[in-house]
Amino acid sequence: MQGLVRVRGRVQGVGFRPFVYRLARELDLSGWVRNDPKGVEIAISGKDDAVSDFLNRLESESPVLSKVEKIEFSLSQEREREGGFTIRESLEGRADTGIPPDVSVCPECVSELFDPSNRRYRHPFINCTHCGPRFTLLSNLPYDRKHTSMGHFQMCPECHAEYLDPADRRFHAQPNACGNCGPVLTFHDVNGQPISGDGIANALDAILSGKIVAVKGVGGFHLFCDAKNRASIERLRNSKARMEKPLALMAANVPSLLPYAHVGDNEKALLESRERPILLLKKRRELVGIAPGVIHVGAMLPYSPIHYLLFHEAAGRPDGISWLECAQDLILVATSANPRGEPIVIENDDALNRLDADLFLVHDREILSRCDDSVMRWTGSSAQFVRRARGYAPSAVSMPISGPSVLATGSGYKNTICLTRRNEAFVSQHIGDLDNAAACMAMEEAVDRLMKLLNAEPEIVAHDLHPDIYCTKFAQGFSERLGIPCMGIQHHHAHVASVMAEHGLTGPVTGLALDGTGLGNDGAAWGGELLHVDEKGGFLRLGHLAEMLLPGGDAASREPWRIAAGFLHSRGRMEELEMRYGRMGAALNQMIERRFNTPVASSMGRLFDAAAALLGIMEKTTFEGQAAMLLEKMAEGYGQVKPMENACILENGVLDFSPLLDEISLVRGKEYGAALFHCSLVEGLKYWVLAENAEKIVFSGGCFMNSLLSTGLRKSLEKEGVAVFEALCLPPNDGGISLGQCYAAMLGKMSCA
Repeated sequence: MQGLVRVRGRVQGVGFRPFVYRLARELDLSGWVRNDPKGVEIAISGKDDAVSDFLNRLESESPVLSKVEKIEFSLSQEREREGGFTIRESLEGRADTGIPPDVSVCPECVSELFDPSNRRYRHPFINCTHCGPRFTLLSNLPYDRKHTSMGHFQMCPECHAEYLDPADRRFHAQPNACGNCGPVLTFHDVNGQPISGDGIANALDAILSGKIVAVKGVGGFHLFCDAKNRASIERLRNSKARMEKPLALMAANVPSLLPYAHVGDNEKALLESRERPILLLKKRRELVGIAPGVIHVGAMLPYSPIHYLLFHEAAGRPDGISWLECAQDLILVATSANPRGEPIVIENDDALNRLDADLFLVHDREILSRCDDSVMRWTGSSAQFVRRARGYAPSAVSMPISGPSVLATGSGYKNTICLTRRNEAFVSQHIGDLDNAAACMAMEEAVDRLMKLLNAEPEIVAHDLHPDIYCTKFAQGFSERLGIPCMGIQHHHAHVASVMAEHGLTGPVTGLALDGTGLGNDGAAWGGELLHVDEKGGFLRLGHLAEMLLPGGDAASREPWRIAAGFLHSRGRMEELEMRYGRMGAALNQMIERRFNTPVASSMGRLFDAAAALLGIMEKTTFEGQAAMLLEKMAEGYGQVKPMENACILENGVLDFSPLLDEISLVRGKEYGAALFHCSLVEGLKYWVLAENAEKIVFSGGCFMNSLLSTGLRKSLEKEGVAVFEALCLPPNDGGISLGQCYAAMLGKMSCA
């Protein structure tokens, strides 16, 4: 039997051709395999049972990094003339395959890294077909060395021999290199002058002496310092103007984290996975200055050879990897290196000129796509993204429909962009808040990079309704330049549509979208919405949270006391407002009376802020969601309480939690008040959903990052027989907005066709 095999999916950059080669040789088949724009193409010839076995094992035994989506086989009458089985040169053309994400260094490479007899002993860029950077090195598809930033490094004879040897783990490993022919690691002072000696040893000495070291990694630079050195942490916070927002930790292994955080079996598996995200762990013991006032601490394990070498150096360079099984005393702060609010730095000169670090550990392997660390948490039943980036992006999300290519530009905060191809949605890595020129340029870079890698030409561009945010203006300009339709998608509709897309829901569904704010169809600020989303890409606003006053406008989101003051005023408690806040309270009274700079919002995020301020937990914040995080910590610390009766009022679809806020404003115990707020909130939201007779409910929006809210409401509704769908492939916050914009636009376009 002879024929042609087409394999589609994420099958480039994952060791698929070497796998096919070895499998064909094992089964005594002749033919060839090659990458092409559509994925992998195979010509096969041999005995019927061997060919059948080959086809069956193509998917069941495929490389761990691959994702086979479809295998097509067609019989051919023409027998291959060349003997044996070969790997042919790749075909160029319009890409129609998946994009491989970056993954951590594999155990086999780690073993070689610490073997003094191995020629790659302590080589900072060790990799093979099973591991290492992919997306951040890639300039184009198909995935070949010339299309990566390793293309200008000429392999030495030994590396080239490995590359050509079917029995070698580095057979056709495109970034293959060693210390003789690969990138070079160098150590520099603050003036950019090289410092002689071993760069890893110098960097570790600097860290342990209290210095801040900028280290170039896989997707950008990190700032490293000793997590037990308070002075270093304070300097780092001052340099980043990040005084209270949590910092991430890096430890050698899970045992190293156990003195500071609780790590369950599921969390251990996530920490040790090949994607190596930052994982939010419940704190066991406080490390001063790392994550003040919140329940969780973010931690990750080494994922690049450079990281491993730092810990290996701290352990005294022992042979083998047995030291990894023992807890090490070294705990590092490893935070993204970027000037305040800007994207992560990826270029050496940019790092030296713009990062406030004492020393710099850099290399000459270019990073082509900047990519932060992913951040995740374990919800008790599944893993959930807080930020989707390295290790996962831009892997495709499969949608239940196929349609025209859509480019979606996401939200102004926690921005991602999304580009679709048939039923595949490629969501970019986390870009961040588009409140500075550098972040806006990074968004444009991400658009250009995805379009080039996928060789895609969007037919529709979708965007948020807010006219003043950069992603909307970019979409409108993009639409004009290409002459394609431009579709505005309401923010909370996009939230719900994002979860629908990943779960294969075409509607109708009921969606509960709870976040800070997003512009509504009526021009008002929405943020606590119950929506009916249909199969035609449209939605109906079934109800919303009662609107709250926001004295001072945008300032209210940073100063929760203003929202508390607005609530007290709305309840006729003006004298109490002045008692609580003095002259500022009196000034706000007048501002509200005149309705000067006092917009309103139906926002769950602002409801959390009001509760935190009324309880005296937090009156001013330094980062988004801080008040809600502290409120959650207080509630968890207190434990379970009985929900308040009549905590809310539901009239004409409007859910008003004023009775609950009245009650907690009078309680004395902050912890009790926080616990009462959370459990009563869950009961009120359940009542709201059940009042609509919803059979399926979609949760989305940043407020569902609160585990007491999301877990409590999910369990309560499931007990009532309601099917609950939550964000899993993407974050429930604005990081998932771009996918929802694409999906809503596709549904709308198809319904009009």
